[in-house]
Amino acid sequence: MSGLSDVRLVLHSQELVAGQDREMSARSTPCGLSRWALFWHRRHTRKALLELTPAQLRDIGLSAGQAHQEGMKPFWRS
Repeated sequence: MSGLSDVRLVLHSQELVAGQDREMSARSTPCGLSRWALFWHRRHTRKALLELTPAQLRDIGLSAGQAHQEGMKPFWRS
């Protein structure tokens, strides 16, 4: 490969990673919600997180401590 092709591959891989990061942050917060709807959504999902079984937490890749920490956050914090 020429040096130019190597640079293109590196830049393309960096663009893919950056795109995945943007998609993940976009998926974590529903679009088009009012401020209060977003607060309610956070409260609801965090409460559900606290009710998951250890097997369910393993499925999503969280420890009980991580789930507890996230679930106990106030609804106004992202």
